[in-house]
Amino acid sequence: MQGEIFHQTSWATTIRGTPIELYKKTHSLSGFSERPLLFIGGVHGDEPEGVRLAEEFLQWLKQAEITHSAEIRPWILIPCINPDGYSQNQRTNANGVDLNRNFPCRDWSAEAKAPRYYPGPSPGSEKEVQALVKLIEDEKPQLIVHFHSWEPCVVYTGHPGKTAAEILATGTGYEAREDIGYPTPGSLGQYGWLEKQTPVVCIEEQEHIDLNLVWPHFKTGLEMLITGRNS
Repeated sequence: MQGEIFHQTSWATTIRGTPIELYKKTHSLSGFSERPLLFIGGVHGDEPEGVRLAEEFLQWLKQAEITHSAEIRPWILIPCINPDGYSQNQRTNANGVDLNRNFPCRDWSAEAKAPRYYPGPSPGSEKEVQALVKLIEDEKPQLIVHFHSWEPCVVYTGHPGKTAAEILATGTGYEAREDIGYPTPGSLGQYGWLEKQTPVVCIEEQEHIDLNLVWPHFKTGLEMLITGRNS
């Protein structure tokens, strides 16, 4: 049976009015017995690996919903949450704010070790973050996964996310670990776990890798996670 994919071409907009797309399994998740998995690409605009992974995962999901929809768990996917930064190949959004330091959580800090980590004038000041916070409030995902690039690893925030991180690392040779190695106040991981008790997994692909290698690296793990196999 073919599943329905709901596509919002302008789920939210940036300060510049740039639309942000969102896809999810069916228009309403009320018919499902479990809360959705939320996937996000493009938090940092200078990490094309994360956007590429989200886009190719979306293409796989579109086909999977045609061929074996019943096996696919409820999901929501935002291919690129920071389209302004992505178009300029810059980490920050159009306001010069690092979205992954702007979330309204108890450890938010006004301090930044460099301009590219600027957390904004106040927690949750940015439209992209506000939209994502509302989405999390409304949809109450059981797990949040966001796609980045830096040094290869799969990092989970919140112990319940450990199993998902290990699944996502399947076949990559990348370590699944609880700490990225430095503080990330105001990050999505901190917000999800500290404020919502929702585990968050951050996939870090090797930065500057051939983009054609990104999906093959994580295909097995993402398929396992979204179908619930071996989880």
